[in-house]
Amino acid sequence: MTTPDLPRLIRFYRDVVGFELTYRFPADGVPEFVALRLGSSELGLAANPEAGGPADAHRWELCVYADDCDAAVTALRSAGATVVEEPVDQPWGERSARVTDPDGNRMLVLSRLA
Repeated sequence: MTTPDLPRLIRFYRDVVGFELTYRFPADGVPEFVALRLGSSELGLAANPEAGGPADAHRWELCVYADDCDAAVTALRSAGATVVEEPVDQPWGERSARVTDPDGNRMLVLSRLA
């Protein structure tokens, strides 16, 4: 995924979603590429000063499991995400919502119903 503001998107995925920064290039100075990990999932973010958001954002969707879907969506909204679909219980035993990050990348937020 590319972004015109890599430091902002790193903070978004690290501080709000919970990803851990595992790799940064270059090691010092302004990053051009980073790898983030959440559990066994990895996400690569690259700086692209020309990017205005991915034109093909509709082609993929990051799925994130949270302990509490509603609380996660509230935190994401507060951090600049746009809620596309509010949290709703699904018949297969999960609660889900759809949001887009500040660059328009789609995210499905899920939690398992008790």
